[in-house]
Amino acid sequence: MSLYDHEIAALDGSTDPSLSDQKGKLTLMVNVASKCGLTPQYETLEAIHERYRDRGFSVLGFPCNQFGEQEPGSADEIATFCSTTYGVTFPMFEKIEVNGDARHPVYQDLTATADDEGQAGDVQWNFEKFLVSPDGEVLRRFRPMTAPDDPAVVEAIEANLPG
Repeated sequence: MSLYDHEIAALDGSTDPSLSDQKGKLTLMVNVASKCGLTPQYETLEAIHERYRDRGFSVLGFPCNQFGEQEPGSADEIATFCSTTYGVTFPMFEKIEVNGDARHPVYQDLTATADDEGQAGDVQWNFEKFLVSPDGEVLRRFRPMTAPDDPAVVEAIEANLPG
């Protein structure tokens, strides 16, 4: 089963966009939050999304309130914050849990992947990033403090763009 086969609603509760819409694209899946010290990463995530989207790439945002309750808002509040504060245009999905017993199946798959130091398991904090191939294979894991435009992230994106 591909990571893109998991069911998850869009931020507005609809099925558009769906995760299956991402099949064939390289994606950077990120658990996001609106009230975190790392929230300004939205700006860089959007820039990376814009830079590579015409080459088969997309950032995907997954709001999560598990870390210091830093994503307390409703879906409408999250969407408004992201679009008005950071101009986010990349797909955003419903608020989910990324750790624990209620961990969403997408994150069950993602967290099985180790980072560059060999550590798999729980997401450490908001803005942990997972690079996923066009066929749904997790290629790399970047911890929260790694900026979206860090050379390691950019190199990994450029090395795996489809086509």
